[in-house]
Amino acid sequence: MQTAQQHASSIGILGTGSHLPANAVDNTLVGSRAGVTAEWIHRKTGISERRYAAEGEATSDLAAHAARAALADAGIRPGQLDHIVVATSTPDHPQPATAAIVQDLIGAEQAAAFDLNSVCSGFAFALHTAHRLIADGGHALVIGADVYSRIIDPTDRRTAILFGDGAGAVVLGPVPAGYGIETSLLETFGQHHRTIRVPAGGSRRPASPESLAEGDHWFAMNGREVREFVTDRLPLTVKELLRRADRTGTEVDHFVPHQANGQMLAEILPSLGLERARTHLTVAEYGNTGAASVPITLDAANRAGALRDGELVLLSGFGGGMSIGSSLLRWHAAA
Repeated sequence: MQTAQQHASSIGILGTGSHLPANAVDNTLVGSRAGVTAEWIHRKTGISERRYAAEGEATSDLAAHAARAALADAGIRPGQLDHIVVATSTPDHPQPATAAIVQDLIGAEQAAAFDLNSVCSGFAFALHTAHRLIADGGHALVIGADVYSRIIDPTDRRTAILFGDGAGAVVLGPVPAGYGIETSLLETFGQHHRTIRVPAGGSRRPASPESLAEGDHWFAMNGREVREFVTDRLPLTVKELLRRADRTGTEVDHFVPHQANGQMLAEILPSLGLERARTHLTVAEYGNTGAASVPITLDAANRAGALRDGELVLLSGFGGGMSIGSSLLRWHAAA
């Protein structure tokens, strides 16, 4: 199933922010637990280290830090926000929404707040949703935040070597005509829903001593199927998004993909038709931070001064579901 939208109104990104926990975890430590070497991890993934949340630090804490940074960058007060959308698959609790906790932490009492779960593509889905919510005006805060270190089996080399914790955020609001988000494309391929999952802890299989003993509360992923899915589908998605935007790949200046696996991205990039685009990567330093990876990487590019006024930026996330979410926007650099 696909959802796409082109918007007549000019809504764009006014500011970006991110937050990474202080605890840097290198490949030697991760590899010793997973039964592989540091060199093997780097060769297979391009990752050198990742960050883990401190004890007692939850997804909402990381999200609130990123939110404050994005608000400061945008020059927007929390009280000016109309909506807060948090994309996460590792919420603080099953209930209430992590977004409600973030709303309280940053003092945005006027904002309606809710969570969205599309796993690692969640930020792209949340960005599109927030864009639609403020199409007639207002401001929205979109956050991608995950604490995967709490749901990863440290002995599972398929997952433990990849994931880290972090949060990234953007503030959406009115921008001058000709700038902002031009087109978004959301896709879900539910026939592949078993490829990435946490089997227990929900209504189908509630947490129990048996599920804990069997390790079914851990994150599980079929890496080969993920790679095949992304290799097959992402080039088609990029091509379709550009077609709907009436753009060509050579017009794109920047590509900010989900930081799933550095080696996989290197193999896929040549097939996307984005020869002129600068691809932005943070995977070596932070690993795969789930829904946070796209906004963390976008914030890094923004704060480095890499994004210039009027340039075309393509954001693309992919993950469990299986799902892919992408947006094409013309960057507005505030004076």
